Parts: sequence; C-alpha cells; structure tokens
Amino acid sequence: MESVLLVSNGIRCSTLPASYVRPEPERPKLSEVAHFFNAPIVDLGSADLSLMARQISHACHHYGFFQVINHGVAMESMDKMLDVTREFFNLPVEEKMKLYSNDHTKTTRLSTSSNLHKEKIHNWRDYLRLHCHPLDKFVHEWPTNPTSFKEIVSNYSKEVRQLGLRLQEVISQSLGLEKGYINSSLGEAGQHMAINYYPPCPEPELTFGLPAHTDPNTLTILLQDTQVSGLQLLNDGQWLSVKPVPNAFVVNIGDQLQALSNSKYKSTWHRAVVNSERARISIATFLCPSNRAVIKAPAQLIEDQSQPIYRDYTYAEYFDKFWSRNLDQGHCLDLFKNIG
Repeated sequence: MESVLLVSNGIRCSTLPASYVRPEPERPKLSEVAHFFNAPIVDLGSADLSLMARQISHACHHYGFFQVINHGVAMESMDKMLDVTREFFNLPVEEKMKLYSNDHTKTTRLSTSSNLHKEKIHNWRDYLRLHCHPLDKFVHEWPTNPTSFKEIVSNYSKEVRQLGLRLQEVISQSLGLEKGYINSSLGEAGQHMAINYYPPCPEPELTFGLPAHTDPNTLTILLQDTQVSGLQLLNDGQWLSVKPVPNAFVVNIGDQLQALSNSKYKSTWHRAVVNSERARISIATFLCPSNRAVIKAPAQLIEDQSQPIYRDYTYAEYFDKFWSRNLDQGHCLDLFKNIG
C-alpha cells in the first residue's frame, strides 16, 4: 500500500486534501466550542472512599467522564510512553508502513483515519492499534523500532490495566453493586490500546482528528499530551474542550457500562479536533468485556422490575455490529434496545 495513506508522511500540504473536507454542517465550528473549566477530577489517593464513589457517580451520570489524579501509574511510565510514541511516529514512512493494515481484526496494526472500508470522508489521524492482554500473546507482534518500544509499552500497559480494574471496582460500588461485580460479570477483561497521532493540519476548521463517537468497550483510560489540547465532549448539546491536566488520566464510560448500568451512567460522545501548529498525541487504553460475556443490567438497577432498557447480548455481537458501521453513524447501542 502506498505511503500517502498516512497523514504522518512528513509532507506538509498548504491546503487540506478534498477527501478530508467535511460538508459545511458537519464541520467542528471551533469558535463555538466552550472551555470545560469544571471538568470533574477524582483523587484516587483519597482515604474517603464514600466521597470518591459519590464523585464518580455524579460524573458518570452527568458527563460520562472524569479525570483521575493520584492514580498509581508512575509519572515516569507516562512520560516514557509519550516519548516513545513521538519516536515511533517520527520514523521514516517506509519503516512505519511495515505494520500497516486496514484489517480491524489484526491484533497489531498501523492505520489511518478510522474505518476506511466504511467512511466516505477521512479523518486527520494515524494510529497504532495494539492488543495488550495477555502480554505474552501479543508483545512479539509489536514494533521492534524504536528498540525500547516493547519494554516501555509493556510496563505502561500493565500499570494502566491495574488502574482500570480498580476503577471498575469503584464504579461498581458507586452504582450500589458489590465491589467486584463489574470485573466478575464481564469476564477476563480484554485490553487494547490506540496510540493516536494527529499531525499539524493545514485547515483544521474543515475536518476532524476523530468525529463524534462513543466507545464500544467498557472503560477508556486516556493519556493526553499536556501541551496540545484536542479532546472535546458533548454535554447538554454543547461541545466542551477538555484542557489536559498534568499527570492525570481522562476516564470515559464506554457503551458496555451504559448498558450494564441500565443507562444510569452514560457513554459520552466525544471527538478529537486538530490544529495547524503542533502535532498532538493521545494514548487510549480500552478495557473490554470478554467476547463471550453476556452484557445485561443487574436486577437491582432495573426500577420496579420493569424491562431493562437493553436486551441481553454478547460483547462479540456488539463489537461486530460496531465495526460494520461508520464511526459517526449514530449510537450503536441504540440497536440493542428492548422493543416495547
């Protein structure tokens, strides 16, 4: 495949290629986006577990996302992860293209945009997609260049996995469920990573890094470049820009937690915008149910024992449906609603 498929090809264009230009109504309207000054921040180092659960409950119900500090992941691991990402995407195009694939079933691949098989307009993003658990099953597929990549990413993914499993315990408690309910009911959690690279864009007001979407998994833990913002969340019909907080992770609820919580918590719509000056990096870790896990709301979250909002389904069924559609084609979860 030709290297022009990547936007991180080292060539700076003066105008945006036509295949990336959104129709007028679909553009990001950057001047209309408000700053989200009161983005919820949860201190995981707090000894007040009741307060932590209430904070997470409020954030998940109203916003579908929060940021965490004192999370237990070493600052050195976070910094090294960002540095090795820059190193990888600064490699010669020919070197990066050794990993290129548009097959979403491949467990290690470099690709561009989002879903090239389905989308009509491309997104100004390249990404490296990795499966991370169990590590010994996948790490041999990962890049050997930079030479430090496997060690750095392995250490980071192990630390973030522990954070994710702990967060799912606190989220479970915040719903009034047993601490281990989410982790046990969803089976052995899968773990993927999307290492995103958004190069400087000649006309950022005409396109997206990623258009509005929800995440199909359980929980997403995002490490952001603190120098370059780009994450935006939809709340009450308005797009809000989330300023990166040093040494913090952004955590957002995925579709599976919305279904499991019977919509008490919401899978937040979010998008990534680009800029003309600086490349932006973000590293998303996705915790997922096991493929055979049956997603359903527990009885205590169904009011008056009425019908749950969503029918029972397996995660494998959901994931196949998600990838059969364009990213911004509406909420995939709506297709799993109970009728009547």
